[in-house]
Amino acid sequence: MATATTRGKKPRGLMRLFLRFPIWLYRLRLGWLLGDRFVMLQHTGRKSGLPRYTVVEVVRHDQTSDEVIIASGWGEKSDWFQNIQKTPAVTLSLGRRRWPAQANRLPVVEAAQELADYARRHPTAFANLSKMMIGRQLEATDADCRLLAESAPLVRLVPG
Repeated sequence: MATATTRGKKPRGLMRLFLRFPIWLYRLRLGWLLGDRFVMLQHTGRKSGLPRYTVVEVVRHDQTSDEVIIASGWGEKSDWFQNIQKTPAVTLSLGRRRWPAQANRLPVVEAAQELADYARRHPTAFANLSKMMIGRQLEATDADCRLLAESAPLVRLVPG
């Protein structure tokens, strides 16, 4: 079976500016306005070594352990995803809280299970993510969740 490829291109121009707006909310200490559905990830640039920031949607947040699962909507091409592959030490900001974490890519089987659970909790967001990544809206079936997991890598962020 061929692996699905990322259809979407990296955002440019006004779309990039729009997608980076939540970073300014966090910098102004207004990240709580985004609720617990988004997290700001501070990571280290793989080439520059400088701090970089991105806001991504939370697939799951375990409030007991503070473990967070996120997805790379732009696939493996995403700059933040490439950066954490080189330097997995990150800092998370969720609402009004910040804490250090270690990033680990989930295996496809585990990522598919997380996506199936996410699809049940947020069917519209799952449909939109699948349409962006695969080019069509997927169902919350095991096969479709695996297809999406092969295209949109999931990352576990563990406090520490």
